[in-house]
Amino acid sequence: MKHIFSISLISLFFLISISFQTKAQISNQPLKMPEIGYPWKKSELLEPSVLAGVMQSGKEEIAILNIGAVEDLPGALHIGAVSDERNMTKLRQLLTNLPKHKPVVIYCGCCPFTKCPNIQPAYQELSKNGFTQIKVLDLPTNLQTNWISRGYPIAKKQTNK
Repeated sequence: MKHIFSISLISLFFLISISFQTKAQISNQPLKMPEIGYPWKKSELLEPSVLAGVMQSGKEEIAILNIGAVEDLPGALHIGAVSDERNMTKLRQLLTNLPKHKPVVIYCGCCPFTKCPNIQPAYQELSKNGFTQIKVLDLPTNLQTNWISRGYPIAKKQTNK
């Protein structure tokens, strides 16, 4: 009986010593969060309250580009989801007519930043084309949660008569 107890105790110590020597598992896929692993800087994220204030004041001339499949903000140019090549072509054509120094705000809001197929390609296209004042509307969850539910304005839908 003593012999079995000794073997069990030795086995337990062996297992404990092995567990302290094992290394943590490391994922080869980095966790992406806004401003971490994305092409834009934290300073290029624009809080919804700030954009709503700018829109309300009307003092600053900015281009607001809806590069997703969500509702338009007042004054936004609707490009559509740039993950679709036809809409990316529309974005490229629009950029040829915009001054490079003009402030440009892009937004999608279809889904969280971590899953959005539109924000990064649009940002990269603006950067590649030499735009110097790019802002990404900070919608970490989606347009509904981070804009609409906070009472910020949405463009009125046009009705055909």
